[in-house]
Amino acid sequence: MSLLPELRYPTVTETVSSARALAAHRPGLCRLSQVGVSRAGRPLRLLSIGHARRAVLVVAGAHANEPIGGSTVLAVAERVLHERELRADTSWHFLLCADPDGASLHVTPAPRTLLDYHLGFFRPAGPEQPEWSPSVLPPDRLPPETRVLTRVIDEVRPYLQVSLHGTDLGGSWVQLTKDVPGLAEPFAKSAAELHIPVETAASDAAGWPASGPGVHVMPAPGLDAAYPSLPDDARHSTWYHAHRYGGLTAIVEVPMWAGDLVDDPTPHPAPGAAMRRLARRLLRDTLQVEAVLTGTLPRLQGTEGPLLRAARWALELVPGLAEDWVRIPPPNTTMAYVGSVDAFGRRLPLRAAAMLLRVLGEADDRDAPRLERLVAAWSDAFADSFRARWVPLDHQVEHQTRTVIAAARHARDAHGTSA
Repeated sequence: MSLLPELRYPTVTETVSSARALAAHRPGLCRLSQVGVSRAGRPLRLLSIGHARRAVLVVAGAHANEPIGGSTVLAVAERVLHERELRADTSWHFLLCADPDGASLHVTPAPRTLLDYHLGFFRPAGPEQPEWSPSVLPPDRLPPETRVLTRVIDEVRPYLQVSLHGTDLGGSWVQLTKDVPGLAEPFAKSAAELHIPVETAASDAAGWPASGPGVHVMPAPGLDAAYPSLPDDARHSTWYHAHRYGGLTAIVEVPMWAGDLVDDPTPHPAPGAAMRRLARRLLRDTLQVEAVLTGTLPRLQGTEGPLLRAARWALELVPGLAEDWVRIPPPNTTMAYVGSVDAFGRRLPLRAAAMLLRVLGEADDRDAPRLERLVAAWSDAFADSFRARWVPLDHQVEHQTRTVIAAARHARDAHGTSA
């Protein structure tokens, strides 16, 4: 299967260049500022539009392998500039890339297939992810990108923070740290118009209440997580930092490739058996990657870096997650939920294998071809099983942009209008 995108995702440099042009065109309304630097010294930049105290903060690039955010922040910014009503009493702030170091390592701006996507794949280990690090690290060890993000939230005090995310294959969904009544309708309408499936039971939101199809509201802090083995808890992430100012966060996910298996609300005939099968496959696939890693580690001395750390982090999550799937009754028994878990179970070993392959390729290691065959076979099986179809880039951007605008309008109405 070869699906060539009409356009490609912009690099961080290109996103910043476009934001600089916007700011230069409307200097009375826009300003582009540097708000900090990454671990490697790359600048983190904030585009601000308007001067009102009431604010929306939009964060792009929190996950290196989800490049849609750069396109969307520019699209939302242009909407705000062209539609006076959006900025009449609200300022808008766009963190153009929360993790520029990670973005420099994910090198698939225009993937033709899932294999292309994975051959250039990078997603940092949990402690190195700006939004997630507070859930797995003590405050004195947070990376600079996290400290920059929380400082921006402290300064902007947004009534709404929107974090732009994307999934490789599946559907679109929204996660909310507080409910936003009325959001589900425009979200569903946009997805339908653009032929994007709605992930009605996303495994990322397993056990969460829903205010509408694909719109999930996080449980209150203190309640049990659906997958207790996972070390990172969204309720301790930067998504909750806006709450100290009375705000909330919306996480907007949009797929690169659509898979309608995640949009089927019918009951699954045997969810327990399906979960056990998926857990066995997850363990089996992971063992194949671990076998390569174990055999090559003695030859990889001195190559410890973000790719290898990330691959090992992903592999370490597997035993506990597989046990969760078997031990804990499924919170949803729909076909969509099992489909979402199926996709999650394919991603972990595939991503670990892809990142390890890059390490072995750079070292010209003799086991690289063995791993390349696994990555190719698993990528093809993932695409075939879910009947993957490319979502045109302009549809990805339009859907995410519409959802951001709708979230801003409905959150303003639901949670007060004071400046």
